[in-house]
Amino acid sequence: MKEATKPTAADVDRLNELLGGKPAEEIVRWAGETFGPEIKFANSFGAEDVALQHIIAKIAPNIRVFTLDTGRLNDETYQVMDATRFKYPDVPIEVMFPERDKVEGLTREKGFFSFRESVELRKECCAIRKVQPLKRALADANAWMTGLRRDQSVTRTDTPTIEWDEGNAMVKVNPLIEWSNEDVWAYIKANKIPYNKLHDQHYPSIGCAPCTRAIKDGEDIRAGRWWWENPEFKECGLHE
Repeated sequence: MKEATKPTAADVDRLNELLGGKPAEEIVRWAGETFGPEIKFANSFGAEDVALQHIIAKIAPNIRVFTLDTGRLNDETYQVMDATRFKYPDVPIEVMFPERDKVEGLTREKGFFSFRESVELRKECCAIRKVQPLKRALADANAWMTGLRRDQSVTRTDTPTIEWDEGNAMVKVNPLIEWSNEDVWAYIKANKIPYNKLHDQHYPSIGCAPCTRAIKDGEDIRAGRWWWENPEFKECGLHE
């Protein structure tokens, strides 16, 4: 690592003064130089993440990449995963799966759609399929990177460029935090980046198949995620 010690919670304000408002490429370069392979990018293969994958491959290919396969993804998501692997062969993608026993226990005891019964049960499913695999993915990292943007939802409006992830006890880097939806798509088109074809069918935000639907004209871009819940609850636990 370039810095003498890895950044801690006490360094977050300083780092935001240093990096807040900087171009995404500069933030990614800083992360690659500071952490090297000790930082991992969580790629969910949405529009933001495929754009960020392109920046990483171009500027800091030493940043490791992983994805969470919940076992309930759309075919289109797997298709863009494969297209991304072929486009950036020098940036391998580690696939993390949920623990078999926990998924089997959940479905055996509560069925296949318990997540629609309450916020608590939905978060239980997300914990098994996403949060716990995330923790395993980050077990050998000192920081992680996301494609979060402030205007994605009401739960992310105050998210900084650099934040302290208390649950994982490490810095989280959000290079695209100030990008607009228009910025993301302009970058994808300018660089001919493979993207999830569900986006062309009015799916601006894509998660697990049974938890994602197309949105109608005028709806919020996160309206298709967990559409039976209030907006303030629409996080899976990865970014709380």
